[in-house]
Amino acid sequence: MSDQIQRFMFDHTNVRGEIVTLAAAYHEVLDRHAYPPAVNELLGELLAAVALLTDTVKLDGTLSIEVRGRGVLSLLMAESNPGGELRAIARIAEDAALPSEHASFRELVGEGQIVITLDPREGHRYQGIVALDQETLGGCLEAYFSQSEQLPTRLWLAADEKRAGGLLLQRLPEESQNQDVDAWDRSVQLADTIKTEELLGLEQREVLHRLYHEETVRVFEPKALRFGCTCSRERMSYALHSLGKEELRDILHEQGAIDTQCHFCHTKYHYTAADIETLLDDPDAPPPTIH
Repeated sequence: MSDQIQRFMFDHTNVRGEIVTLAAAYHEVLDRHAYPPAVNELLGELLAAVALLTDTVKLDGTLSIEVRGRGVLSLLMAESNPGGELRAIARIAEDAALPSEHASFRELVGEGQIVITLDPREGHRYQGIVALDQETLGGCLEAYFSQSEQLPTRLWLAADEKRAGGLLLQRLPEESQNQDVDAWDRSVQLADTIKTEELLGLEQREVLHRLYHEETVRVFEPKALRFGCTCSRERMSYALHSLGKEELRDILHEQGAIDTQCHFCHTKYHYTAADIETLLDDPDAPPPTIH
């Protein structure tokens, strides 16, 4: 089963949808960390969700979802871009007891908020914030669309540490194109019958056929997805530069050099004292070379 997302729409209605399945990209994320099973499953749901939202908003840039909780999980973050690259990370609160294998979304995150950031290649950055006041991740994201986009949207998310999947339905505002006034309610009612094992174990077209074999569904070409990290030495250098001269020189005085790594992919970056001095003079400059 390929990692991909597929758009579809119901002809002569204003209802559209997307379905996503992830295996290899999901494994790439989990293999880099050692999270408890309940966290792994929630992280899979978030990966599926960020892929769905990126295609839904048609953003030419990066979209990230941050779940900032006050429970066992202090942070859950996933990021996606139009190239189909995904990455994600979780952070368990210090001194927190590890969650049970079947801990719920509410038990993991507690109170807090979800921050959705749209960072286009051109134009202004946008952030939307919604409270963690629903019982599921999907429910919180539905509330975001209702509040920020004013578009009726439903999400079904699932993950089992092997595969992650998601289904999204959305009713668009163009009522003039809708020739079936019951299409939205009917499509949602049918989607509510989907089982986790179907969403995770069946090919996407088979899922759509099982749900909507009596509807006229137009299915578009799928888009491939994969794990991909956007870290680089340049971005890490900017992050270090933001610490300021005094703090960087204090670290150098104690350690002699600075070693850091990306939290998402664990790529390591090494900075010598000469590297740091060059960075302080010009954060855009390449590392010094010895001739």
